[in-house]
Amino acid sequence: MDSLRLLSRSTNISRSKQRDSSHSLPSTGDARQPGLFSRGESPATTQNASRKRKRGANNGAASTDDGPMDFFASKHRTVTVTPPSTRRSLPTASREEHPTARSSNEAEIVRPGEPLLSLHERKAVLKDHKLKVTWVNPVSQPSKDRRKSKDGQKSTKALSQLSPRPLESFAALATRFSAPKKLMANITEQDFEVPTEVQMGALPLLLDPASTFSTDALDMEDHTIDTADGINLLTVAPTGSGKTLAFLIPLLHRLLVEKRGEARTEHRTSTIILAPTRELASQTVNEARKLARNSGLRITQMRKGMRFAAMGHKTDGTNDTAEEKDDSISIVKADIIVSTPGLLESALSHADNAGGLHHVRDLVLDEADVLLDPLFRDQTLKIWTSLSNPALRVSLWSATMGSNIEQLATATIAARRKLLSEQLGVAVPEAPLIRLVVGLKDSAVPNVQHKLTYAATEQGKLLGLRQLLNPATSAVGSDPSLRPPFLVFTQTIERAVALHAELLYDIPAEAGGIDRIAVLHADLSDTSRDSVMTRFRKGDIWVLITTDLLSRGVDFRGVNGVVNYDIPTSSAAYVHRIGRTGRAGRTGGIAVTLYSKEDIPYLKHVANVVAMSAKQEGKGAGIEQWLLDALPTLSKNEKQSLKKRGIESRTATGKQKDPKAARKSAISSKSGYDRRLENKRKGAIAGSQRMGQPGAISDAGEDSDFAGFD
Repeated sequence: MDSLRLLSRSTNISRSKQRDSSHSLPSTGDARQPGLFSRGESPATTQNASRKRKRGANNGAASTDDGPMDFFASKHRTVTVTPPSTRRSLPTASREEHPTARSSNEAEIVRPGEPLLSLHERKAVLKDHKLKVTWVNPVSQPSKDRRKSKDGQKSTKALSQLSPRPLESFAALATRFSAPKKLMANITEQDFEVPTEVQMGALPLLLDPASTFSTDALDMEDHTIDTADGINLLTVAPTGSGKTLAFLIPLLHRLLVEKRGEARTEHRTSTIILAPTRELASQTVNEARKLARNSGLRITQMRKGMRFAAMGHKTDGTNDTAEEKDDSISIVKADIIVSTPGLLESALSHADNAGGLHHVRDLVLDEADVLLDPLFRDQTLKIWTSLSNPALRVSLWSATMGSNIEQLATATIAARRKLLSEQLGVAVPEAPLIRLVVGLKDSAVPNVQHKLTYAATEQGKLLGLRQLLNPATSAVGSDPSLRPPFLVFTQTIERAVALHAELLYDIPAEAGGIDRIAVLHADLSDTSRDSVMTRFRKGDIWVLITTDLLSRGVDFRGVNGVVNYDIPTSSAAYVHRIGRTGRAGRTGGIAVTLYSKEDIPYLKHVANVVAMSAKQEGKGAGIEQWLLDALPTLSKNEKQSLKKRGIESRTATGKQKDPKAARKSAISSKSGYDRRLENKRKGAIAGSQRMGQPGAISDAGEDSDFAGFD
């Protein structure tokens, strides 16, 4: 079934234009070259790409059959494998090539065991992939450092820049880092071959920092780093670049090695992964279970009612207390726990529960800037400081990371180390804190087309969204149009529900009608949220209206676009919203931001991100300079207020302060006059209903026959 053919009936759009418009959509595009940044192609690759395809060969294009549409179905494709050094990387959750495609080209893959790269070569590779590795907390300065500043003093900045040896092939995990066979089998089963930029830089740092921090990697002769217990890592990488796999592989690698060495059978929690939303936590658990299949490791998502075993408690059930035998209480028996901060803090608040986490060795903060934001900060820091293992290592991951978050993380690590040293009476050694940045820090994904559309009023925004929904009223030109499936973001839950009610019948019945559009927000039950997520991933839902609940980390491979019906409250929010499309380097994604006259004072942070993204992609300014100059710049207090409350007239508080402005901001296709008549009628009906109640005061007079509206 062709969605565009159904949605554009009675139009003059030709089939050729329809096919052209869907050629490079993220839901149908080829993911064989999904690297975020350009890399050089080998001559063999260029020659193979220019060859004429045989008739009937499978070229990876989307099927034009009239069968059921499945935007997110796996498409088996055969690809030509080129050497890792000349091929773009493939992201974590997007590899769709056929597993057997590797066998015929096995000899082309550069296997581990190749000569070690020199310092110059490592720097060239890191620069080519736009990787920057920085040592945040250098412990000391080498005595023989001959690098001096202009005033003759020794410079400490020479220590900050690192050039570790990158990982250019997943096959190198087996011999270079002695990865367990079960882990390698699961990686191979998912058809991961070449790491993405963030995986290329992060995996060596986490798997074997001792070999990564060699003397020539630091460009020093007599400086050593104590990495016996690992490092703390702060990673900033674009959305959809494969951060989840980058932190899961080292965790599973260490657990499998420890389990093999200790020959233990019980599940002892040694890793905690925190995520801001339940949807992101569930996605992380699913990805971890794929990598840990048949390994004996247990990964559990924290849910209500779960508790931790007390210190010294055996997990075989031989010494369960009466409370633990209660059916309503579940004792966590897992190697890795994935949770939101609120649920984990609630479990730790019970007596003796904190003792069950004294073995925790790794703490992962996924979307760390949100977890350390005021909304989750107290809960996250309480969990962090309650972990008593002196060898605890922390890694922070996000697409946006402000300097304040980095400073807070550094201060928390130092304060916790000092507290443990006082409690144990022994100085706890300081671990290196390394920062890994991919591309430009806090920038939008470069392979998405950005559009800023002025709609003047709230009714204009609704009309603009309807035009995006209906290609029959959209001009067919050089710019690609927005095609389903796509996400629509609103500022509040109330506005998401209202917008869903307005658009419920905009999709024709022939195309699925009301079943093709849905709303997702935090007020829905867990079962309803899971159902909506499943239907959207299957392709049953084409338009999903939501809040910022889904703007963080959730991976939808086939989302063709994102519509910001309400402008995001910060530049970071914009980066994460539009990051739901263009995943894994897929091109053709569109990000449309509708803004009204009321939004103009708050639009500059969005325009700046768009301009930076275009600059990173080499497309010029990306936005007219006159618009950047004309948009007002917010003060620091105004930015904080916008980030905390959004546009005030669209909130419940704004309705009380300025009812007139709130009425103008209401999502409705009715005019103000029609809404006033409707409100008067509702008031009259409510008044007539009160007339029949005991003690009600009537204004109609004793001789009136008025008995209210039917």
